[in-house]
Amino acid sequence: MVVLVREMTHNECIATIADQRLARLACAKDNIPYVIPIYYAYSGNRIYVFAMPGKKLDYLRSNPHVCLQIDKYRDKHNWVSIVVDAAFQELPDDEQYHDERLHAWELLAHYFDWWEAGAIKTHHQPVRGSSPHVFFALDIIAVSGIEATEGEHVVSY
Repeated sequence: MVVLVREMTHNECIATIADQRLARLACAKDNIPYVIPIYYAYSGNRIYVFAMPGKKLDYLRSNPHVCLQIDKYRDKHNWVSIVVDAAFQELPDDEQYHDERLHAWELLAHYFDWWEAGAIKTHHQPVRGSSPHVFFALDIIAVSGIEATEGEHVVSY
């Protein structure tokens, strides 16, 4: 048996991004990298995410250049890996971003557990006034992907 690896087209990468909902977000602050899993929703060349204040948002606010890794793993011979270069855009709770925040919420709400990764913290954070939750978008700049599939080794004479 042979594992065949090929580069994916742009459209195949976008289809995989739209089909999945778990990614690893890589960001950096002061040349210190940080990678975390996130749940997301895709729409119109944007990836929407929900988060609570913390290290992730501190890093994103200081450096909007991010990278996402998204995969689909069936077994060691059959998998897909997508890399997304993107730019962070916070969606503040104000009139300018009202419609887009609502759109992000509606997309994410299709999944019963969409808020868990962004809302669960390992320590208590006091909430002052309204909820401190944050919606943000990642504007896709570039995508690339590879796909591995099981194949037969053919010998020709």
